[in-house]
Amino acid sequence: MTDPQIEKTLDMAKQEGKKSSGKGKVLGTIAAVVVLLGIACAIFLYQAYYDRRAANFSKSAELYVYPDTTPEALIDDITSKSGVKNLKSLKRAFSSQLKHQDIEPGHYTVSPSNSSMYVARMVTNGWQSPVNLVFSGSMRHDTVIAKKISSQMMLDSLDAVVALRNPELLGKYGFTPDDVFSLIIPDTYQVYWTESMDEILSRLKKAYDAFWTDDNLAKAKKQGLTQKQVSVLASIVTGETNVASEMPSIAGVYLNRLKIGMRLQADPTVAYLLGFEVSRILNRHLEIDSPYNTYMYAGLPPGPIMVPQKAALEAVLNPDAHGYLYFCASPDFNGTHRFAATYPEHLRNAREFQAALNARR
Repeated sequence: MTDPQIEKTLDMAKQEGKKSSGKGKVLGTIAAVVVLLGIACAIFLYQAYYDRRAANFSKSAELYVYPDTTPEALIDDITSKSGVKNLKSLKRAFSSQLKHQDIEPGHYTVSPSNSSMYVARMVTNGWQSPVNLVFSGSMRHDTVIAKKISSQMMLDSLDAVVALRNPELLGKYGFTPDDVFSLIIPDTYQVYWTESMDEILSRLKKAYDAFWTDDNLAKAKKQGLTQKQVSVLASIVTGETNVASEMPSIAGVYLNRLKIGMRLQADPTVAYLLGFEVSRILNRHLEIDSPYNTYMYAGLPPGPIMVPQKAALEAVLNPDAHGYLYFCASPDFNGTHRFAATYPEHLRNAREFQAALNARR
């Protein structure tokens, strides 16, 4: 081979080498990009799986979300209460979900088994957990009832009072502002925190109807009372004693008086007229002219004087059978009463109580 041929062959080899080297670099770059894309895809898939499937909380948490709660404030609340394992996952889930929906006010429960996406969807879809709405204790004013509701619900107490005094709204359920106390059966109700007063009243009506079984209706008829009259008398019994065991005896006294046309002469009805702001009923208080004054007018007052306790309702329906017409506070000051069939016997009991009271003073 001549020198020119050798040189030509070498040049061709160099060119082929350069081409191979360029192709190698391109292939290397493509391979690197593919690897990076694979890593990015793996990270994305892992995050998506973690956000949607992995349990991201170490403990349960109760959340109360108000209409003005911001996503940032809610994430902070969740973080502080539930022991978030991966905060970035929670933020990603909220960022993704809030592109489509807003946060819904309500009461929510975060469980340790929940994923970040489940919690984000829970608060944007309104998957609420029920709360307990408890009606208990002394409920002598609609304002007290309103405060009980507002302290346990998202409702404002003023809105609750307005509803309890709204004849049109109460009329939907067969009640008026004068007898709305009858509608409330003291109990614990499972409700959603964001429910309106209309919805709460509807739940109370269902509980009221459930109480009035055929058996209880028959018992009321046996006593010569309507459903609402049972509530009225039970409210008086509730005002007389906190001792549930003697409620049937007190109910029996008032039923005995009703049967013979005797005035009830119940101090709680006069206390009602005075806004329950006096500790003792005096003779001058008995002169108040009102159908609620059972010293002045015979029969039951027009409506209940407070929310009757469930035990008092049961007492009116299942009274003790006795001949008592009177009762007086016990001189033992233990909250119980002494009962009497005759007025002279009642006067002796009253004198004993007065003597014990004077001794204490």
